[in-house]
Amino acid sequence: MAQVPQRFFDAAAVRTWCGLSLRALGRAREEIDAINVYPVADGDTGTNLYLTVESAVAAVEAVFAAHAVRTGEPPGAEPGRVVGRGEGPSLAEAVGAMAHGALIGARGNSGTILAQLLRGLAQVLAAGGETAHTGHIGPTGPTGPAGHTDPSDDGDHRDHTDGPGLRLALRHAAESARQAVAHPVEGTVLTVAAAAADAADAAEGDCAEVARAAHEGARAALATTPEQLPALERAGVVDAGGHGLVTVLAALVETFTGRAPEPPARAAHGPAAPVAECSPAHGPVDGVSPDRVHGDDAYRDDADGLGGPAFEVIYLLEAADTAVARLRERLDALGDSLVVVGGDGLWHVHVHVDDAGAAVEAGVEAGRPYRIRITHFGHDDAHTTHAERPPRERAQRAVVAVVPGEGLAGLYAEAGATTVLARPGEPPASGELVHAVRRAHAREVVLLPNDAELRHTAAAAAEQARTEGVRVALIPTRSAVQGIAALAVHEPGRRFDEDVVAMTSAAGATRYAEVTVAEHRSWTTAGICQAGDVLGLVDGDVAVIGTDVTDVAATVLDRMLAAGGELVTLVLGDEAPESVAAHLEARVREAYLAVDTVVYRGGRQGALLLVGVE
Repeated sequence: MAQVPQRFFDAAAVRTWCGLSLRALGRAREEIDAINVYPVADGDTGTNLYLTVESAVAAVEAVFAAHAVRTGEPPGAEPGRVVGRGEGPSLAEAVGAMAHGALIGARGNSGTILAQLLRGLAQVLAAGGETAHTGHIGPTGPTGPAGHTDPSDDGDHRDHTDGPGLRLALRHAAESARQAVAHPVEGTVLTVAAAAADAADAAEGDCAEVARAAHEGARAALATTPEQLPALERAGVVDAGGHGLVTVLAALVETFTGRAPEPPARAAHGPAAPVAECSPAHGPVDGVSPDRVHGDDAYRDDADGLGGPAFEVIYLLEAADTAVARLRERLDALGDSLVVVGGDGLWHVHVHVDDAGAAVEAGVEAGRPYRIRITHFGHDDAHTTHAERPPRERAQRAVVAVVPGEGLAGLYAEAGATTVLARPGEPPASGELVHAVRRAHAREVVLLPNDAELRHTAAAAAEQARTEGVRVALIPTRSAVQGIAALAVHEPGRRFDEDVVAMTSAAGATRYAEVTVAEHRSWTTAGICQAGDVLGLVDGDVAVIGTDVTDVAATVLDRMLAAGGELVTLVLGDEAPESVAAHLEARVREAYLAVDTVVYRGGRQGALLLVGVE
C-alpha cells in the first residue's frame, strides 16, 4: 500500500516516520545483526535499534491516543491523514514523546546513540522559530520566523517545520550525539550522522529534498566506513549502527515522498569474509577511539586473554547536569564504551566495565539510577577471538520469563531462566520477548509471561520465534509466584511435552495474590477504595480494602489458605514493611499445621507483596 507523503514535518509526519522506521528496521534487523562485528560481535545491533524505535513508537502513539481521549476524536485515525488546527498533538508534543520514548527504551550502544540523535532532532523541532525555520500557520497564510509567506501551502492550520528547519535539526542531532560519546572516532554511526547533516546543509527545497539529500549522504558515508576502521575492513562489512541510521533516514524519505529509496545492494563491503572468522578480538564502541580498546596494535590483548571489560552496565538516571558531568569522569576512568545521553534531569547511561558494582555506585552518587541492566561478557562472547572461542551450540531447552523486580530476576536466573525485567507501568514489548528467546539460544523454549495482561504480547513473541525455527510453548502464568511454581518442577531432561504439562499443572495449582496501594479513588469488587488505601487482590480481583499493610496481607492469606494449601510463597517489595514477612510466617506456623513458608526479596516490583499458595 502506497504511503501518503507528508508535506511538512508536523506531528502527523513524526508519527508516520516512527512507524515506517520500525517496519524498516524490522525488515533489516537480521541483516544488521549479522554484520555487527563492532565494538563486539554479539549480533544484536539491529535488534537493539528495533527495540529502541519500538519504544519511541509506543510513546508517540500514547500522545495521539491521549489527545483523542481529550477531544473525542477516533484514536485509530490513519497516521498519514491531514491534521487541521485543534486536531492531534502539537509538533513539540510529538517529537518530545518520540525522544523520551527512545531514551527510556534505548538498548545497547547503538540504541543509546540513536536515542540521542532523536533527542537532538527533537530539541530543534520543538523549539520552533527560536532555533529552526519553523512556522505557525495563521489566518492570513503560513509565516516563518522572518514573517515570509509560503505560497506552496494550501492554508491547512498546523504547527510544522520546513526544509531549512529540518536541516538545522539534522545538524544539531549529529553534534549532540557526538558530544554524548566519551571518545568519538570516525567510521561509526557518528560519521554517518555527520555526513547526513553535511549533505542536508547543501540541499535546497522542502523537507522531501532535505531528507533525500541526508539519506544519500549517509548512504555514501556508510560505504566508506570499512576504510576508516580496520575491524570492519577485516570483516568485510560496513558499520552496523551506521546501516541502522541509513535505514531510519530511508524511512524519513518515504515519509515525505511516499516512496522508499532503493535499499543498498548488500551490507558487506567488498569481498565479505565470514563474520565470525573476521571479527576483531575487541573493537571500539560506536564512537569510541581505538586507543581506548584492546587487541593487536589498537586491539591489544589483555594479559588474561580477554579483549575488554567483563560487564556491560546500562541504567536510567535521574540527576542534575552538574552531577552527570562528574559521573562521566568517574565512569570514563572505570571502563570504556561510555555513552551518556539525555538531559533535563533524565539520562541514559551505557558503559563497559570490569567492576559493575562501582559503575552502579557511581550512578547512586550522582542521583537515582533505575532500570539497571548488567550483562556479563562470558568466555564465549565477542570479546574473545574466534580462535579462542568454540562455536556456541544451541541448548536443547530453556525457560524465558518476565519478572517484575531485580530480586526475582536473580532468583529466576539462579534457576536457569532467561529473564525480561518488567517495571511498573512499563510492560515489555513483544520484540523484547523475542530478543530474550534469541538470547536463550535453545531449540525449545518455555515462555512464562507472569502477567495476565502480557498474554497476547507473549503469544505474538512466541509466534515470531516459531518462524525462526524455535519450538515455543507458552504457559499462561498470571503472576510471578505461578512462574516460580512452574520453574520448580522444570526438568530439561524429560520430553518437551511432558515438561510443559508438568509446569502448566504446577502453575495452575498455585493461587496468587498481591497487596498494593490504590493510586486513586475507584470502584472495585470489594467496594469503593480511596487513593492511598491498601488493597488485597486474590486471583486478580480486589478482595480486601484496608489501611494497614500487615492486616490486609493477613486477611488475604487467611482467605487463600481457607481452601487448603501446602506451601506459601511470599515475595516482598522494597516498600513493604520489614515486619510483614515475620508476622505472616508466625501466623502460618500457629494457625496452619503442615504448611511451609518461603520468603523472597523482589526488589522494586510494583506490588508491596506477592503471595502464592500451592
